[in-house]
This record gives sequence, structure tokens and C-alpha cells, in this order.
Amino acid sequence: MSDRLPEPSCIPVSPPFPTASYVTLAGADWLASASPHPHRLHTLWAQRPTAPSVLPCGTAFDVINAPALFGRRMVDRLWTDGPGSGPVATHHGRILLFAAPGTAHRLPALLGWEEWVRAVPPLLCHGSGDAVTIPPLHPGGRGADPVPPAARWLVAPDVRSPWLPGPDILLWACVRAARADTGVPDAGGAEPAEAAAHRPSGPPVTALTSR
Repeated sequence: MSDRLPEPSCIPVSPPFPTASYVTLAGADWLASASPHPHRLHTLWAQRPTAPSVLPCGTAFDVINAPALFGRRMVDRLWTDGPGSGPVATHHGRILLFAAPGTAHRLPALLGWEEWVRAVPPLLCHGSGDAVTIPPLHPGGRGADPVPPAARWLVAPDVRSPWLPGPDILLWACVRAARADTGVPDAGGAEPAEAAAHRPSGPPVTALTSR
């Protein structure tokens, strides 16, 4: 059922492949918009740009928290066969996929109806009422605030209104990653027509996630 990409009008067409590993000023504005006190966050980041932060979910974004290997496979599928992704970070051996508000509530219900759900490892879905720790704005640290290598941006926010995948897109990515994890080829051996239409230009996501 979820082998084919949904076709909502909000899916971007051939999004540019992200290359920045640090958050831009516009991206920082978007992250700060999740907080009830964005000016305080900007002050903190100006003083400690290499410090991690805690942000609430449910307004500017939700976050889908996946095990590292499975999460990387999801991101790889989103960029090689799908419409790309929103911001993505790694934190303490987990992959954080930033998603549209409401995704944390809808995705578990959609997965419950999916035949491949047993091949999907437990996902932590952070939505309204939850908070997540995000990596520092910049990848390098000096002095008292070194950046732990386990906390970094894979796809850093770089605009004030980034496109965020919703539950249907992430369900598709989960199913494709689960099929790859079990060694089962995709149906028909070819990518969906919708995926081909929205294939992002640029190198595969492994260029971002390679160590």
C-alpha cells in the first residue's frame, strides 16, 4: 500500500540537495519560532553557538526519532527515490527527522495498518507536549563548549519556512527502508512514477552521512 509516493500538492519538485552542516540565520529563526521565547534563544545562541538546545515540538515541527541505521535508510530513501526531507539531525545514536506538525500523532496509526510494520523498529514520535534536544547551530566547537560528534546536523535548517514531510511521506519512507532492511526488492523492480517525478537533483545522501 505504501510503496507508492502520495501526491499532495505540498511536495516540492526536485528540491536542491542540502550541503550545509550548520544552521543559517534564517534556519535559526525557524528553530526559534518553536519556542515561546524566541528572543531568549537567539541571545543564548549568540553567546554559545556551539551549545545544544531543547525545543518544544508540536507548533513549528514534530520530530520522528529513529534508530541510527534505520533512520539513515529512511533519509536515503527520501533523497534518492522521494521528495527529499526536512531538517535531519543525529543525537546519541538516533536520527531525528523533523516533520510537519501533527505527524507524531498520525504516523503510528498509519503504521498500525501497514503490513511491513513488524520490520519497522520502534520509533519515538515527539509532538505536542514533547521537547527534543537539538544539536548546536555550528558543527565545530572551541574552548568550553566542544561539539560531541554524536550530536550534529545531517540536513541543517537553512530557510525560515522549510518544507517538512508529513505522515504519508514518512510512512512511505518507513516501508521502503523496512523492505531494504529485510532484503526484499521493491515491487516491480522500479521506482514509483511519483518518486521519479519528484527525484531531487544532486548526489545521494550518503555524501552527507559518511564519516
